Amino acid sequence: MKTIDTELAHLGRDPNRYSGMVNTPVFRTSTVVFPNLAAYEDRKNTSFKSVRYGRHGTPTTFAFEEAVATLEGGHQAVAVPNGMAAIAGVLLALTRGGGHLLVTDGVYAPARHFCERQLRPRGVDVEYYDPLLGAGVAHKLRANTVGVYTESPSSLTFEIQDIPAIAAAAHARQIPVVTDNTWGTPYFFPAFERGVDVSIHAATKYINGHSDVMMGVIVCNERYWQDVRQTVSDFGFGVSPEECWLALRGLRTMGVRLKQQMANAIEVARWLERRPEVARVLYPALESHPGHALWKRDFRGAASLFSVVLKGVSADAVSTFVDRLELFGIGSSWGGYESLVNVAHTENLRTATGWRPEGPMIRLHIGLESPQDLIVDLAQAMSALG
Repeated sequence: MKTIDTELAHLGRDPNRYSGMVNTPVFRTSTVVFPNLAAYEDRKNTSFKSVRYGRHGTPTTFAFEEAVATLEGGHQAVAVPNGMAAIAGVLLALTRGGGHLLVTDGVYAPARHFCERQLRPRGVDVEYYDPLLGAGVAHKLRANTVGVYTESPSSLTFEIQDIPAIAAAAHARQIPVVTDNTWGTPYFFPAFERGVDVSIHAATKYINGHSDVMMGVIVCNERYWQDVRQTVSDFGFGVSPEECWLALRGLRTMGVRLKQQMANAIEVARWLERRPEVARVLYPALESHPGHALWKRDFRGAASLFSVVLKGVSADAVSTFVDRLELFGIGSSWGGYESLVNVAHTENLRTATGWRPEGPMIRLHIGLESPQDLIVDLAQAMSALG
């Protein structure tokens, strides 16, 4: 069995098929022509992995999808325009009016908004649960439960969920488990080995890794593949072959990027833990993190995104601190080569569990810069917090 690093270098390409070209070419098309009428009329009876119309994919699209599905251990994958489209496509496929959906209380805020603005008005009973519930989720399952939505670690607050325990409880009732695996990636979190049925990624982030593509990807096991893939088609989600080609390019270096960024993040996080201005560093790779043991059991590594809870300081002081940083860009997203910072506003994002940090919270993404340079930058900016 090949290691994941070797697979990153070889999946999604076939030089013998394309005149010796190392990389799968970009196939740009809308129309696909067929050799005869019978083949054309039979096109909808074939799987979504056949070339039949540009919106449904090209050989470039399929190469990317197959690479990601193989890396993560799923049955098949489908690329969509962005991470939020991946979330929406999965939730629309699995839910129905009158159904009950369990969603972790630490969920990505736009996913929560989708549940409230789109699913609940459609008659879906959305219930949020404590991300630390683990096997206790069994007590929240109902006869009409249609899915359990997980995210480990939690967005912004970084609780680690016990995904195998949640999956065991849900599968005992034939209920699917969905995870947003953007932080873990197929490289660090083998979702299907841990019991997940459908895995969601914002491929915009670590999979592409170069901050120049918007894309999502959904990986499914065989049981839920057809429903998810058909829903994606029904809603008209499609990705250009250029984006898929760029994401395939990003896959080639994902392993080396993630390992280097993890090393950088651990060094910066350990330094932050020792600072008098810092109350807590919310990073599962640190021994001080409450979920460290679960992370160590279930993950192969840690992404370079984490939050820092500061001791009580004014909003003006936090603003000055952020503005003084020179190597950290202020912006959304993460997973690229560059370091980023923003202020994490979590005050109104919990309904099932409380979240009352000791002070303001900032979120850091650690890029590929020298960690020593990042530390110097953070130190000079922290004078605003004194």
